[in-house]
Amino acid sequence: MEFFRIQKDIPFMRYALILNAISLITFIAAVFFLWQKGLHLSIEFTGGTVIEVQYEQSADLETIRNSVASLGYGEVNVQNFGSSKDVMIRLPLIKNSDGTLMSSTDQSNSVVSKLQQTNPLVKLQRVEYVGPQVGEELLYGGIKALLFVVVGIVIYLSIRFEWKFAVAGILANLHDVVIILGFFAFFQWEFSLSVLAAVLAVLGYSVNESVVIFDRIRENFRKFRKLDTPDIIDSAITSTMSRTIITHGSTQMMVLAMLFFGGATLHYFAVALTIGILFGIYSSVFVAAAIAMWLGVQREDLIKSENKVDKDQISKDDPNYGAKV
Repeated sequence: MEFFRIQKDIPFMRYALILNAISLITFIAAVFFLWQKGLHLSIEFTGGTVIEVQYEQSADLETIRNSVASLGYGEVNVQNFGSSKDVMIRLPLIKNSDGTLMSSTDQSNSVVSKLQQTNPLVKLQRVEYVGPQVGEELLYGGIKALLFVVVGIVIYLSIRFEWKFAVAGILANLHDVVIILGFFAFFQWEFSLSVLAAVLAVLGYSVNESVVIFDRIRENFRKFRKLDTPDIIDSAITSTMSRTIITHGSTQMMVLAMLFFGGATLHYFAVALTIGILFGIYSSVFVAAAIAMWLGVQREDLIKSENKVDKDQISKDDPNYGAKV
């Protein structure tokens, strides 16, 4: 499906060096902030207290969030649980004035007392302590999931295309992931399980765009035998521009709707997806394709298997066998 078609190929690869230099600087900056500041992990990773309270009417989450934040907890996770009357509050571990950790009971008592100042009918339903050990297991589980996705992408691209495309694709995808994490480290946004899910989604989304471009490059190598590699890549990217604008534009509109209207619960999930989609387009066009070009991908790399099959199908009894081979 195409809303428009660009008649003249855009010379993307002419500016590949400049654009990839910008990408490299951004990548290095993201790594620096990750090393310098680290991620602001949520209680799902660090441990904390989970409190469930119940209201007689639908709860105002923003009012609850502001009330709890006024106790010195900073940004806390407040969301409905089961119904609009039930609210789950996740609190990080904090220390008392003597340096000891505040107990879950003390935390829940202070929070409920604060909430009852505005609504005396608030009822405490449950208090649960999430230990750091559970958070550590979740963190390592998330890292393993990320590694498995990366290895799977490399294997898939190697089988479907060629190892040069696999290397280019995975470098471009890791570029997206590191930049997302760099944004979260720089602004100290809360990194939760939902954000980790968004990062994994961006990996799949970005590799899909790379596969589309790689597939078009392979088709162009078969179609245009006299063009050199940069022109082949420029033609492939230009021919997929309409699809890119349609798919990424429609997806971005949905994500922006979550960002602006989804509330605090979906805010950072949508932020991660927004950054990932924008940089996913950038990396697929300017990073993955350029790296494949610099690795020396050529027509013979993509169609050598077809040539071998064609030769095997020629009978050696054919008097013109030598000429055909």
